[in-house]
Amino acid sequence: MNNYSVYLYVLVMAVVTYLVRMLPITLFRKEIKNRFLRSALYYMPYACLACMTVPAIWHSTASVISGIAGLIAALIAAFLNRSMVTVALLSCGTVFVVERIIDFAS
Repeated sequence: MNNYSVYLYVLVMAVVTYLVRMLPITLFRKEIKNRFLRSALYYMPYACLACMTVPAIWHSTASVISGIAGLIAALIAAFLNRSMVTVALLSCGTVFVVERIIDFAS
């Protein structure tokens, strides 16, 4: 791979990123009045964040079981309106304990 291909990759990436951000602004000049479309656009950031985060949670730990346990602990703590720091610490602690149990059992 030569140096010019790296510049080409960066250029293509920049154009695609620019188009994704520019096209909605230029195509939709009026306020969107469709309730279904407004609702879909409202929940889009949350759906994208979940699609990126959940697989990373499962595969960033030593086993999928500990990742799922940490996710369940985080969901329960968040449902109980705990702070973000508490949720993060509880989920990390759960992953740590479950991985130690799995290591001890094997």
